[in-house]
Amino acid sequence: MKRWKKLGCLGVLLAVAAVCCTGPVLLAAATAKNRTGRGGTVSAAAAGIPERMLAGYLTGAPQVTRYVSGCKGMRWQILAGIARVESDHASGHLVGAGGDIQPVIVGPRLDGSGAGGNTTPIRDTDGGAWDNDSEYERAVGPFQFLPETFRAYGKDGNGDGVISPHNVDDAALAAAVYLCGNGRDLGNRDQLRAAIHTYNLSWAYVDDVMSGIDRYDALGRVPTLPSGNVGAVIQAALAQQGQPYSWGGGGPSGPTTGICCSPDGQDGSIVSGFDCSGLTQYAYAKAGINLPRTAAEQARAGRRIPASAGYNALVPGDLIFYGYSPTSDSTIHHVGIYLGDGKMINAPRPGKQVQIDPVTAMPDYAGGARLL
Repeated sequence: MKRWKKLGCLGVLLAVAAVCCTGPVLLAAATAKNRTGRGGTVSAAAAGIPERMLAGYLTGAPQVTRYVSGCKGMRWQILAGIARVESDHASGHLVGAGGDIQPVIVGPRLDGSGAGGNTTPIRDTDGGAWDNDSEYERAVGPFQFLPETFRAYGKDGNGDGVISPHNVDDAALAAAVYLCGNGRDLGNRDQLRAAIHTYNLSWAYVDDVMSGIDRYDALGRVPTLPSGNVGAVIQAALAQQGQPYSWGGGGPSGPTTGICCSPDGQDGSIVSGFDCSGLTQYAYAKAGINLPRTAAEQARAGRRIPASAGYNALVPGDLIFYGYSPTSDSTIHHVGIYLGDGKMINAPRPGKQVQIDPVTAMPDYAGGARLL
């Protein structure tokens, strides 16, 4: 909870302190490979979330009504969306069976120096107990709470008698309680966005979190595969979920190493996988269609569907494009395959995998192309 990025917001954080406690939570049901989520079953691997972290989100979300009885719509995808941005699901850290994270996750020192974006010093409130700093505060845990805030909202999410921001069960439940406020309906998109904005007073932050929530919501809700060539294309692309993104990688025969270097510096020559247009080449080859190599070139294949027609003009199997100018194919920089129900499968960017995303995951929709 990087609330230190904005001035004058700490007073709001401590307005409410819940006083209830929760009984033990049975985590055994939450440790299977496949989890039941909104709209169906989703695997931790498909979500790109470590098993034990996902277990914490799954057990934290339904407990929230013990503390905020009027809260509606809390679900694991919301907690996952926050933790993805705050700590990348505790990436690079070990998560024990009881949910404790080692080494602990501690943010930059909030001494007003400007490091990490902070310009206002925040003096220590926990004696260094959670952040190992007895002079200034630091955000702590996978949800990046300030210690003072966690004291107000922290809960014993797994019933072990200890409340710690460095335990995923405790931190996830605390985040759920905080986001619910006095009883929000988080199934309402506007209220959900408002709740996330209280977590960090930045609309860019809200958009980032929402993109993750939308993707997690989409998992497990893939439409029934069409028949014929459309089904063959979609099935071929779906079968590549989990393949890493490789700049310049992939083609009609499958995943390959790519080239150096992407705009953010990925050396595709050491990564075997797909970039966005390599994936579409591979999938369409299963229907006997040879696509050009780049996304911009692929926009000139088939019948063009203009961006002005909107997403509703797309049908499953269509190519879907994103470009800096929606009316200029030469500016197209990304392509995916439309699945229906507002979702696409694509290789999004370096560091990610082939995955299902909402079509709104990127802001610069440039229409589609129909080849089947």
